[in-house]
Order: sequence, then structure tokens, then C-alpha cells
Amino acid sequence: MMFKRFVGFAAVFALLFSPFTYSGEYDDALASFRAADQTAPFFENAYGYVVFPTIGKGGFGIGGSHGAGRVYAKGMYVGDTTMTQLTVGLQMGAQAFSQMIFLEDERAFKSFTSGNFEFSAQATAVAITAGVSAEANTGGGTATSASGGRNDANVSNSGYRKGLAIFTIARGGLMYEASIGGQKFSYKPL
Repeated sequence: MMFKRFVGFAAVFALLFSPFTYSGEYDDALASFRAADQTAPFFENAYGYVVFPTIGKGGFGIGGSHGAGRVYAKGMYVGDTTMTQLTVGLQMGAQAFSQMIFLEDERAFKSFTSGNFEFSAQATAVAITAGVSAEANTGGGTATSASGGRNDANVSNSGYRKGLAIFTIARGGLMYEASIGGQKFSYKPL
């Protein structure tokens, strides 16, 4: 019974805090990623990018996360996307974060927008915070805490892997996890 409550909590948290975005929130998230020294060059060189202003994440044993985002090609808004993730493993807490995915070339863009794109549990994202920089995979695998703000973000590692470069900025909350799970994306063109 307690297990079901925690699963329910994770799902409710993820659903409540992520899908309700307003257009200014996209602008704020993009400005935060443009302000980070190591992510700014990606805007100049990437074929496209995907921005999620808020992804809500929560869990206790089993967890989940969800967020709504926008897809851009050559700087133009071309569609909407959602991200859903289910994780299993040692995890506890809740957090919200912004996520940015840079698509290196047209091949990476077409792969992402093909319909149902997935990151494996091995895909890594560089966590951008003012006080802490950590590498975290999409399934967890690292202790994560929020510190600093979105306007003074920096990054210690960057680069494409299989045509993608993934970055996150913690927005709030605290979550520890050593779990496995991948992110699944849907895409809807304008």
C-alpha cells in the first residue's frame, strides 16, 4: 500500500509541475542556456535544439518525470514535444529542472522528430549549476542537488555524443538516485 502511494506521488509531482508552461517560460529557459559559456556556442552551430523549461521529477523506489517542450530547427520553432521517464532503483525526493538537447545535424534532427525517440539509460546530460557541475545519466546514477541560479550557470564538460548534446539546469528540489530508466519523447510538428 505504501509503495503505491509513493508511485502515485512521483507521477502526480511530475504531471503537476511540468506540463503547465507559458511562452515566457521558454524564453527564460533559452536565455539561461544562452548565458552559460559552454552552451552558447551550440546555438550557433547546432542544426536544431529542443528546450524543456520545466521537467518535474519525483520518486521513492519507483520514480517518474514528465515535461513539455519545443523543438527548433535552424532557429525556428517547428514543433512540440513531450518527455516521459520511468525509473526503477534507489531514489528518493522530488525536483524540477530545465533540459536542453542540441541536435548536431539534420540526421540527428530527423531521428528526434521521427515520432517516438528514446534515450537509453546510458545517455548523459551535463548538469549546469552555479555551485556544482556533475555528469548525470538520464536514468540517474548520481546524487543531485540544486544550488545557484539560472542566470549564473556554467558548465565543465560539453560535446556531442551520437549527434546529441544534453544539458540540464536544476530549478529546485532535492533528489538522490541510483536508478535505471530512459527518456522517451513524442513529437508533434506545427
